Amino acid sequence: MKSSKNMILMLIVACQLMIMLDSSVMITALPEIGATMHLSTTSLTWVQNAYILVSGGLLLLGARTGDIIGKRRTLSLGIAVFTVASVLVGVAQSTEFLLISRALQGLAAAFATPSTLSLLSVSFTEAKERAKALAVYSAIAGAGGSVGLVLGGWLTEFVSWRVGMFINVPIGIAVLILAPRFLNETDKNAGKFDVMGALTSVLGMSALVFGFIQAASEGWDRPLTLISLAVGAAMLTSFVFIEARAKQPITPLRLFSNRRRSGAYLGRFLMVAGNYSLFFFLPQYLQNVLGFTAFQAGIAFLPMMLVQFGMMYAMPRLISRFGNLKVLIAGIAIAIIGTLLLSRLSSQMLYFPEMFFPLIIIGIGAGMVFSPFTSFGIAEVEARDAGAASGLVNAAHQTGGSLGLAILVTVFEAAMGGGEASKSAFAHATSTAILGSAAFLTAALVVVLVWFMSDLKPDKKASLQPEGKFAKPT
Repeated sequence: MKSSKNMILMLIVACQLMIMLDSSVMITALPEIGATMHLSTTSLTWVQNAYILVSGGLLLLGARTGDIIGKRRTLSLGIAVFTVASVLVGVAQSTEFLLISRALQGLAAAFATPSTLSLLSVSFTEAKERAKALAVYSAIAGAGGSVGLVLGGWLTEFVSWRVGMFINVPIGIAVLILAPRFLNETDKNAGKFDVMGALTSVLGMSALVFGFIQAASEGWDRPLTLISLAVGAAMLTSFVFIEARAKQPITPLRLFSNRRRSGAYLGRFLMVAGNYSLFFFLPQYLQNVLGFTAFQAGIAFLPMMLVQFGMMYAMPRLISRFGNLKVLIAGIAIAIIGTLLLSRLSSQMLYFPEMFFPLIIIGIGAGMVFSPFTSFGIAEVEARDAGAASGLVNAAHQTGGSLGLAILVTVFEAAMGGGEASKSAFAHATSTAILGSAAFLTAALVVVLVWFMSDLKPDKKASLQPEGKFAKPT
């Protein structure tokens, strides 16, 4: 029985790792991709955003699909398409083909990702057992990006960045073979697909991100910038109205009626908005300013990666002793301190110790926040909303990274001032963008303190899960 549970957890973690690796494995290759395809720093954001915009925008539709046709079937479908799309990215010869293939990967991830968390909840029902499984899952979600940076750097320098995409192929094939043997199919619920809700959410977020990126490259007063931002706001407003009236919405607005869940979604959004951007700016700073190779830039993130993985083993004990909320608050505060220390970049900075120790501090903080955020995000969910709640957890993660990066790119370009891209100017702009990351993290801390203020009582017992029941997904 235990070996079966271990295999189930391994399959779920493999799916999550496959998706997380893909979202970061190309980051250390961005300077190489930019030089080959003649893309600026601002334009390079689309290599990431083509993926995470589609993925984040369609996650809720993917979650609904799992409820209707079965979560194991949805997971297998998503992994199959993801594997094929990875090959297409690896063979892309033009910018357009690359971005379309990345968007296809995002589409596949949108259907696979929600099912991983739902299947974990179905398979691990006992409180301590689920807490340990969530800790492993959250560690992979948090540290998988760092693994991708190291792997992507090594491949870029010694082989080719394209090979990083081909790594997904054997993993995907293995998951497709083993999933029917070890993962039980969930019950299917009759229902309809909320296509209009999915479209307005994707188009709304895409328009907002496009507007911010246009502002970074062309200016805030350009018609295309203003139109994009206006369309984005209108689409997202329409999305709320559609969801309020839909009989079977992909995002039941009742999920936000729970104070803890809504605080967890918003807090996670802001946390990732700040944290994810570091993985975009720092590899370019290391290569363009400090002269690191792609592999060295990837290795530079090892301190953060190792500490974040190490926190996986400490989290169950910390949560058991102090409770999810106190651990979450401490983790965000530690991440803020590390990010502020890291923001003091210059063209003369030494990696050790000036970047080394702040990265370790950030790794400790980031390793403490995602498990509590996940626990709060799926707390007290009714069975009918289990898939939607799981989708919202991941949607907050993905859209936070996309919109946060788009906003901080405008900060970066404003700090560059349109002048010559010298090493000192690039370092100053990166430093300013990282200060913006710290601002996002601070906003996440404020949200948690405000939303969870009534829970901060001295006599409140710590527990592995937030108070309240977790309805077993169907």
